[in-house]
Amino acid sequence: MTIPQARSTCIDLHCHSRASDGKLSPRELVQRAGERGVTHLALTDHDTIDGLAEAGEAAAGTGVELITGIELSCVWKSHTIHVVGLDFDAGSPALIRVIAEQNENRWRRARTIAERLTRLKAPDLLDQAIKFADGDVPGRPHFAQALVAAGVVKDLNQAFKRHLGAGKPGDVKAFWPELGTVVDWVRNAGGLTVLAHPRKYKLTATRLRSLVDDFRRCGGNALEVVTSGQSSGDLGFLAELCRREGMLASQGSDFHFPGAPWCELGVIPAMPEGLTPIWQHFRTPVTTQVQSTA
Repeated sequence: MTIPQARSTCIDLHCHSRASDGKLSPRELVQRAGERGVTHLALTDHDTIDGLAEAGEAAAGTGVELITGIELSCVWKSHTIHVVGLDFDAGSPALIRVIAEQNENRWRRARTIAERLTRLKAPDLLDQAIKFADGDVPGRPHFAQALVAAGVVKDLNQAFKRHLGAGKPGDVKAFWPELGTVVDWVRNAGGLTVLAHPRKYKLTATRLRSLVDDFRRCGGNALEVVTSGQSSGDLGFLAELCRREGMLASQGSDFHFPGAPWCELGVIPAMPEGLTPIWQHFRTPVTTQVQSTA
């Protein structure tokens, strides 16, 4: 059975809501997606599925098909890598358990950063960073904002240069699981996995090929070949890599907030020819010709 299609189909399989580091609520995100012509949307918040229920309620009867999604952080050879999980069973007890563990890992890191910066005597630093993260787990940018607000530094650049940048006390490596572990989490919940925005990791071509090879070997399904804001050269490179490795291809805007025209819901270049889209392998496949809006 296939999803009933409109005359044109716009698929966005990577975006974020306020449930993680996006600026819109899940409901607002779905509404904006519909206004932007998105017909199939995956909400892929960082290490959480807390926004899916609200997004599902918002999508009902709107013409936007919501696909379960998440963006999981992991480690590959000391590099932090992001894996998008799609079309999984959001009610899987095992998945819910490991997501809770992942969230605790994020809080452990935040508490460690705060402890390392206690010498700065910034009052309630962790609480202030949480406020800048809108109640979510704060990262280094939120701690930088808190340091500026406390008058410890004059701006964000100085916060990183003195306290949060590479090699500084606040440079705490994330407590993420290995690449193969998060792939197994999604697979065991019946979903498919995508190596998110491969060119953003600033790996050499050789290292990226090695990452993709390891991802495929541990059961990874697809590469995010098409995403907002990437060059035509990167698009061509990823398309060829996808063909060479025999992987499925995915796409997504990686939308976080309104007002960034290079990163808007549904604004995605056309998928290169000769690739097999991941949505053809969903439990309810999407088979109609996809519309490019970039």
